[in-house]
Amino acid sequence: MTDKGGRPKIELTDLREDWKEHILKESSEGASIVELSVDLDICRETFYALSEREPEFSDTVKKCKLLSEAWWKRKGRTNLDSKTFSYVGWYMNMKNRFGWADKQETKNDNTNTSTINIQMSKGDVDDLDNILGE
Repeated sequence: MTDKGGRPKIELTDLREDWKEHILKESSEGASIVELSVDLDICRETFYALSEREPEFSDTVKKCKLLSEAWWKRKGRTNLDSKTFSYVGWYMNMKNRFGWADKQETKNDNTNTSTINIQMSKGDVDDLDNILGE
């Protein structure tokens, strides 16, 4: 196999010494993959490449995603009574960051009825049950 030349792959040893602790801390404050990439001084593509080929990095990124989503969900939950909190902005952020989607179905079978279903994860249902006191 011939060497294609170019820049060598970035390895975990090329990252800052405290990379793992740092990105876990930032994620626990809601940081995105882009923010984590910038903090590690690597591009997004390198971030994803490391995730694919380095099991330790991949496992850490999975935990980072969970921590970040938990932070954002907590922001929504703890601001339920706030009149200044931007729920629309928060909801759009959740849709963009975590793939939330409104699923709409319209059924027309000559009964003039329509159905709208909103997709929610199990955690969202649990959160809603807690809010409603059920």
